[in-house]
Amino acid sequence: MELEGRITLITGAKGGLGTPVTEAFLAAGAQVVGVSRSIKPGDFPHPRFTALTSDLSSGAAAQKLAADVIAHFGRIDILIHVMGGFAGGNRVEETDEATLDQMLDLNYRAAFFICRAVLPQMRRQASGRILAVASRQGVEPAAMVGAYSASKAALVSLIHTIALENRDLGISANTVLPGTMDTPGNRAGDPKADTSHWVQPSQVAALLVHLASDAASQITGAAIPVYGRQA
Repeated sequence: MELEGRITLITGAKGGLGTPVTEAFLAAGAQVVGVSRSIKPGDFPHPRFTALTSDLSSGAAAQKLAADVIAHFGRIDILIHVMGGFAGGNRVEETDEATLDQMLDLNYRAAFFICRAVLPQMRRQASGRILAVASRQGVEPAAMVGAYSASKAALVSLIHTIALENRDLGISANTVLPGTMDTPGNRAGDPKADTSHWVQPSQVAALLVHLASDAASQITGAAIPVYGRQA
């Protein structure tokens, strides 16, 4: 129960990674506010779980979300930004503007909006943890996923900047960089893959819990790889 009583806001709280992350934080004692476009209280029937719907598509939506959490709980101790999306399969010159905008919206702008919304409260508290799930491709770009890789690289840069700007206020900020994860969506997208080399979402969730705890208070500005057995 290393996170007992910590008010934890998890974006993208339901899904292939969001579900095990939410369950791990509840198991660690956190008071979890889970956010997604379609989340319901019954998705996590736990007395310390609160469901709020939001798509974080604008700064105003993120500000309202943060304000609602603060109004109810009085503070935000931990932000876990799991929300994101993937598109690929084309070279850069073949990538249309709609795909670029989608990747930037899902993987960068939403993170910018919610971080900007929670930081004033964390600065008033002089404490907080900000953790974002980026991707291996945010630091090791791959062919045919230029817009995705660039959006995740922007996310890594954003969180590192937040770490630098708040390191003297008891606020840490880090990214986790998973390789291909063993989720239902990835299995459906690549049914012939050798999934034994894929990263287990439970491993990513456990790392996020550790980084949110007091035991990791001096870790900030890090981009931590979780590649499993992948080359």
